[in-house]
Amino acid sequence: MALSGEAFAGAGSTVAGVAGAPGDGRALQRLLDELGRLPGIGPKSAQRIAYYLLEADAETARRLADAILRVKEQVHFCPICFNYATREHCDVCDDPTRDRSRICVVSEPRDVQAIERTGSFHGLYHVLGGVISPMDKVGPEQLHVRELLGRLADGTVEEVILATNPDVEGETTATYLSRIIRPLGVEVTRLASGLPVGGDLEYADEVTLGRAIEARRAL
Repeated sequence: MALSGEAFAGAGSTVAGVAGAPGDGRALQRLLDELGRLPGIGPKSAQRIAYYLLEADAETARRLADAILRVKEQVHFCPICFNYATREHCDVCDDPTRDRSRICVVSEPRDVQAIERTGSFHGLYHVLGGVISPMDKVGPEQLHVRELLGRLADGTVEEVILATNPDVEGETTATYLSRIIRPLGVEVTRLASGLPVGGDLEYADEVTLGRAIEARRAL
């Protein structure tokens, strides 16, 4: 549905009023600029979202603005595992049914959600907050490595599963962590990587196929 000039101006005023922006006539451009800064949102996507908001009623805009403000005010990092939390600790760390002898190490909080969706892991997590990347000047000191070692100190944890991405930075991080954790007497494992379910061998690249062979298991 296209907006008429009058409706467009009225909708722009509504959004500007909700955002509390000065009435300098740049409310729409400011919205486009802010949307364009979001990851994965290009100019065309920013336009579609902006026009959707302009055509929506004021209550829809207020709900969206309120949801953004509330998540910034109420969501923080869990002081134990550095996953997102809305209470003192995250839901996983607070769950007494989780297997506390296993910790799955991931790069970012979103990786926790990906593994949780599988329903295959019932231990705890530790979020590094990134990966080792010399090009980006990110070393172990910039990650939550020290906190991870602190969680292993009491001997409760028997296995650490390294679930960083299978790229150069992820492999570098996993290798580093393995080297410093093994001397503590804790088993260190790595997520298997290989062929996707339903994939064809002829379309697999050499690295993926090679890892699938290395990670083969008995039937």
